[in-house]
Amino acid sequence: MTKKNVVVSDAKSAIEMAITVAVSNSSLFAAAVQKPTAVASGGGGYITSISRKKLLQNLEISGGARINSWVDSMKASSPTHHKSMASLSDDTTSWMLHHPSALDMFEQITSASKGKQIVMFLDYDGTLSPIVDDPDRAFMSDAMRSTVRKLARYFPTAIVSGRCRDKVYSFVRLAELYYAGSHGMDIKGPSKGSKYKKSTKTLLCQPASEFLPMIDEVYKELLEKTQSIPGANVENNKFCVSVHFRCVDEKKWSELAHEVKSVLKHYPKLRLTQGRKVLEIRPTIKWDKGKALEFLLESLGYANCTDVFPIYIGDDRTDEDAFKVLRERGQGFGILVSKTPKDTNASYSLQEPSEVMDFLRQLVELKRLSLRRQFRLRKRLEGIKVSLPN
Repeated sequence: MTKKNVVVSDAKSAIEMAITVAVSNSSLFAAAVQKPTAVASGGGGYITSISRKKLLQNLEISGGARINSWVDSMKASSPTHHKSMASLSDDTTSWMLHHPSALDMFEQITSASKGKQIVMFLDYDGTLSPIVDDPDRAFMSDAMRSTVRKLARYFPTAIVSGRCRDKVYSFVRLAELYYAGSHGMDIKGPSKGSKYKKSTKTLLCQPASEFLPMIDEVYKELLEKTQSIPGANVENNKFCVSVHFRCVDEKKWSELAHEVKSVLKHYPKLRLTQGRKVLEIRPTIKWDKGKALEFLLESLGYANCTDVFPIYIGDDRTDEDAFKVLRERGQGFGILVSKTPKDTNASYSLQEPSEVMDFLRQLVELKRLSLRRQFRLRKRLEGIKVSLPN
């Protein structure tokens, strides 16, 4: 039996209290305080001759990472020089055979989910909103918001983002969703309760709370250290710090990596991972988007169910942890959002947020039609029952 600390809010009194919940046969929190031996090498990097696994292992601060390795990994995950059109076309054709379009395979996906409860997990940046130079202006469209709202009417829906939970909520503005911010280290359920959970209490899980003062310190130091580098943007995501280098000249990447390393060498309890043109500084606890997915499924009562069908859609390397969990569970599918071939544990692909919206709309329409058929059948059966002689 494993114990884990969570916070729940009483929906009626709005009083939050810390409680310790004992969970049988659950390993979600078992290794939460252990330091990982290496940064996850799950895909998400662009196809390249550079060994991403080796580079990512070199990113561990405690492993004496070299600046050159950092820069090489930054280039591998955020290429500024593209392959020739012919080479790229060959790569794409081969990659699409293994990761076909989720729109093209929609019938097969929904067929596999027949008779099961679909649970939706959605990344935010690059999935529900386009990637933009200024992370504070990554707004989702009204059409996407409307689509996600309709989705949540039919399926439990969670936003899983590297962003601060409050920040991503300010973008989405849908109270009926579950939100997992800071790469899953800050999870909160619908503020008004959920029709998918019997409990009236709102779940709040923050497994890295003890790191908050340290994260604030690092954020302030990185702000000061990087202010001389044009285009560098340091973002405090509560339980992690993001250093965006999308607008930094590639010639300055080495200098940026040096400044980040100069700060992190004093914090052995923090580690560095990478996303799309962003360096992520996180606590060394064994918690990520995959753990967040498992925690949410458990919270919804689907921990050991065979009739659940999770679908996770994301575009970033950090989403690979969730894709990997789905593969290992043998339930549901991961869908990678990318126009470029990448190493991934996802089963299917979509090219951009507009395709994500099309896919979600198809799910909504399929469920709506199914419910309409069920309603008509029920009415017909009721009519037959009434007409039968007593």
